[in-house]
Amino acid sequence: MKKKLLLINPSNPCKTGLTVNKSSRFPPLGLGIIAALTPSDWNIKIVDENFDTFRYEDADLVGLTAFTSSATRAYEIAKQYRERGIPTIIGGIHASMMPDEAKQYVDTVVIGEAEGIWPEVISDFEEGKLKKIYQSKLNEADIIPKARHDLFHPGYMFGAVQTARGCPMDCEFCSVTQFNGYKYRQRPIKDVLDELESIPQKMIFFVDDNILGHGKNANERAIKLFKGMINRGIKKEWFCQASINFAENEEVLKYAAKSGCKMVFIGLEAEDVESLDSVNKKMNIKVGSNKYKDVIDKINSYKIAVLGSFIYGLDNDTIESLQRRIEYIIKCPVDVMQTTILTPLPGTRLFKKLSDEGRLLYNNYPDDWVHFDMTEVTYNPVHMTPEQLSQLMSTSNCRLYSMKVILSKFFKTLFSTKSLSASIWALSSNFNYRNVALGIEKEKLK
Repeated sequence: MKKKLLLINPSNPCKTGLTVNKSSRFPPLGLGIIAALTPSDWNIKIVDENFDTFRYEDADLVGLTAFTSSATRAYEIAKQYRERGIPTIIGGIHASMMPDEAKQYVDTVVIGEAEGIWPEVISDFEEGKLKKIYQSKLNEADIIPKARHDLFHPGYMFGAVQTARGCPMDCEFCSVTQFNGYKYRQRPIKDVLDELESIPQKMIFFVDDNILGHGKNANERAIKLFKGMINRGIKKEWFCQASINFAENEEVLKYAAKSGCKMVFIGLEAEDVESLDSVNKKMNIKVGSNKYKDVIDKINSYKIAVLGSFIYGLDNDTIESLQRRIEYIIKCPVDVMQTTILTPLPGTRLFKKLSDEGRLLYNNYPDDWVHFDMTEVTYNPVHMTPEQLSQLMSTSNCRLYSMKVILSKFFKTLFSTKSLSASIWALSSNFNYRNVALGIEKEKLK
């Protein structure tokens, strides 16, 4: 008989977040990659709490992944299997940043990217000699396999694919560099195109932290990828994440649009240089926040909407400056508005800094990780109380996601992009954030 590998994607039971919207849930791509790396003589199933609450089912081996806010839930599920003597393995960003914590709740912790180590893990399991810790090195991206998209829940509206890993930007609040390294490692374009052809959904999210990268070679590579989609007749609508340099090369914009790009997520974070400098947002500083409008206008001119993200609670933020940020977001030309509270995730310089300064509000781990979902104040700000920052977020939610502002943004996008499809993408995204905001306010009243 084939052995059974159960892969579990836990969800934070205390917070709904973006999972409240069907159209803002994305497949657990890492588990799909693990499944692809597993030998064919295994039966594999993915249990996904984005759709269904976990219920115990038997397995020979259990693998879990977790973001920080869902780590506590992962440990709860692992306990049910450990009590029955079934080996449990956890990997992913949180376990890689907190391996000493994770190994108290599971049998095995995989630190880092799975591709270079998972065959050894499976081999050791089959020989009955699983180690407590496996440390993966950073491998070239050509060993990343095509994920098992057939195992993802059929309810996902978006497919997901990764074209590259790593980021040289090293923003203070981000753990990507710690997990995936500084080097920008790109998958072969053929592999990406082959995977795109295997994804059933019409809409795609490129999960790269920056689909473009940096420099001339990165531009040329992105253009080749987009042209490849066009030449193969891959008719998908898609969105991606990029830095503000996405607008520098008009050929990139031209072929991104032709290949189906409808929206790009750009971390704008703040509208003033002092705030950007406080979190080491070097590229935004170089471009200049006063030129955000020019960048957005250029992207819009290629019928692509811009999702601009902003952070509240930076160290030089005051009540007055955040009130100005709210007004700025409403008036600036971003098509979709995302706001989050600065959140010190483990593995980041921000977490170490706030921990060393004694400013963290929560330190009963792992139970307190449920608070670290970017919607809750988890530290003492410099120029206001946690309660004041939380109230400012509530004020922002009421202002930004009012029907008046959302509809105003829709007509602005329609005028700027001349694209009904991009405008509908933007409108849907703003409604998704509105639903999240309403959920946050309801949770505050509990």
